[in-house]
Amino acid sequence: MGAVTDLLEEMAASADVAYRLAMRTLSRSERSMDIGLGGDGTPTMHLDRIIEAPVLEVLERAGVNVLSEEVGWVDRGSAVTAVIDPVDGTANSAAGVPISAFAAAIAVDGRIVECLSLWLGTTKRWHSRHDDPVRRTVTDRTSLEGAEMCMLRPRPETWASWSAVASSVARVRVLGSSVIEAGLVADGAVDAFCDPGGDVHRIVDLAPMSLVIEKAGGVMRDLHGRPFTLEPDLTLRWSGVVAASQALADGIIETVLGGTK
Repeated sequence: MGAVTDLLEEMAASADVAYRLAMRTLSRSERSMDIGLGGDGTPTMHLDRIIEAPVLEVLERAGVNVLSEEVGWVDRGSAVTAVIDPVDGTANSAAGVPISAFAAAIAVDGRIVECLSLWLGTTKRWHSRHDDPVRRTVTDRTSLEGAEMCMLRPRPETWASWSAVASSVARVRVLGSSVIEAGLVADGAVDAFCDPGGDVHRIVDLAPMSLVIEKAGGVMRDLHGRPFTLEPDLTLRWSGVVAASQALADGIIETVLGGTK
């Protein structure tokens, strides 16, 4: 697996160099300028493209397939696919808030074998392989009572569910980066993270943290029980729930679904 690790490390290093340069040399308006639609059909910011470009160069040299939030699906006929989100939390970094991540998963024949996510501009990272043992680092929380968690920001359509969860726990944080928030669950810094019914997560948001959560002893689920797939279709969406335990995930899902009634 050394070649896979090397590929992940080269991608992450390329993304971080581009991020640091952009943050040092570009204004807020330059970073946040919309330059078109990405592969997922949502607007792409200049910062997204700047950070994605050197990562794509790494993957082109490696000759592997690519599924990226920005460029979409690139089929090179390889058994290896890199699933990447060049900047998870672009709106944060575009505004100058230093909470964003480069995230990547490597799949071989459709199976994720290794993941690496890097908190851009820092040395903080989350890295797991499929053959790593489970070393429980998540909390021992099993219920919403007393829990500390992260959630996506509330939207009009998710306000009732967001409020139902928020009123059931001890503390809620909204950081604006699903990758980092899932990583904090893996670290045991928070008990859980969820999208309270918004169906905004793509596989590029979820795959890079899937092994990290599994190997930390936590669980990653969809609110409606839909399986996560590596299909090269960025129109597919999920409401991701990441929790320290199955029981806590069940409690979050029950509360979110109850809030939608």
